[in-house]
Parts: sequence; C-alpha cells; structure tokens
Amino acid sequence: MRALATAFRWARSVAIALALFTLIRAFGVEAFKIPTGSMEGTLLVGDFLFVNKLVYGAELPGTEVRIPALREPQRGDIVVFNPPHDPERNYVKRVIGLPGDTLEMDRKQLHVNGRVVDEPYIRVIDADGDAIHPRMRWQARHLIAGPARRYRPSRDTWGPLVVPDSSYFVLGDNRDNSEDSRYWGFVPRERIRGRPWLVYFSVDPTHLDDDGWFAATRWRRLGTRLE
Repeated sequence: MRALATAFRWARSVAIALALFTLIRAFGVEAFKIPTGSMEGTLLVGDFLFVNKLVYGAELPGTEVRIPALREPQRGDIVVFNPPHDPERNYVKRVIGLPGDTLEMDRKQLHVNGRVVDEPYIRVIDADGDAIHPRMRWQARHLIAGPARRYRPSRDTWGPLVVPDSSYFVLGDNRDNSEDSRYWGFVPRERIRGRPWLVYFSVDPTHLDDDGWFAATRWRRLGTRLE
C-alpha cells in the first residue's frame, strides 16, 4: 500500500507539473529560435528567446478566443507573429507602422506621418545599392498619392502608404536583408503572438560543428533583455 501511495503522489506531481507547463506555454511564455539574419544586429541567428504571450493577449488552445491584452503593439516593439503569406510559421520583426499611420521610405530613410524617423537599431549592408522586386506591387493598392499604374517601389524607396485598421507594418532591423512587410504586406492584429523579452541562450551555428557547443556559445548574450 505504501508503494502504491508513493506512486500515486509521484504521478500526481508529474501531472500537475505537466499541466502548469502547458498553461505557462499556452498563456505566458514560449521559447523561440532565431533562424535567419533579418534582425541582425539586434538579434542573431542562433539566439533562443523567451516570448511574452500575455502582453498582446494569448489565444485559448484549440480556439480562436483571446484573453484580454495587457496593451496593444506599439511602434518600435519587436514582435513574433504569423505572416499573412505563411500563416503556419513564426516570424520576428519590428513594428514600424500602426493602424492609420502613413509610411514612406526615401533612399533608406523612413518617414512616419510625414516625419523622419531616427532608427539607431538598423543595420545597412548595401549602402549604395537598391533592388526592385515584383512582390512589392501589392503596395499600389494602398498608395495615397500619385498614379498607381506608374508606381515602381524598390527595397529602399516606396510609399507613401496608409496602414489599414487592425493591421501593422513590420520591418527587419537588417534592412537590406529582410523579408518583411515591404514584400508581403500588413500583419493583421490577430496574427501577432507575443513580444520577445529575453535571450536565454545563444550559439553561433557557423562554429558549432568545428568547435562544439561550449566554444560556439555566445556567453555574453545570455540574459540579454530586449527593449
């Protein structure tokens, strides 16, 4: 009987621990790995993040019901979201435009509501070049000035566009090497899942095979808080 009671207590403890883990993952904190360099040098490939899911309102598992958000996404927030063109994947970018904002970029310089924006966090790797991509043609539907049929947006010069209601415009900090809203459009509010707040582990994948995980670990990044 004593062995049975001990086994029952152990099983109950495991069940409680699993239930708590499930609740925390569903409503509070979730782990996320940075797979690409689109947010360098704010976030690096191989960074592992804790994502706060409560801040924007977590979704009840198996439903489309969200619990109330602590606050709405703000300009400058780094967010994890499901992009409209690939809803099964998680992306991480920075919020640049809020609902109703007018956005324009002129030779890499961002303008929001007619004002130049200082962006100390961006990384530029192609200072003198530019690129025209056919996937940017969607922007013509949201222009506020000029004939849309003559509109030829480029990576570094586009707009002015108006962000629709309940939508957000996001860009990568590694501005010349980022697949973001310039190419596939606005992010609906309901697709924003959370806000990264801590780098809990980081490893340089280019050194992992040769040096092993200990030498490849970026020890100085561990515990870095994201603002």
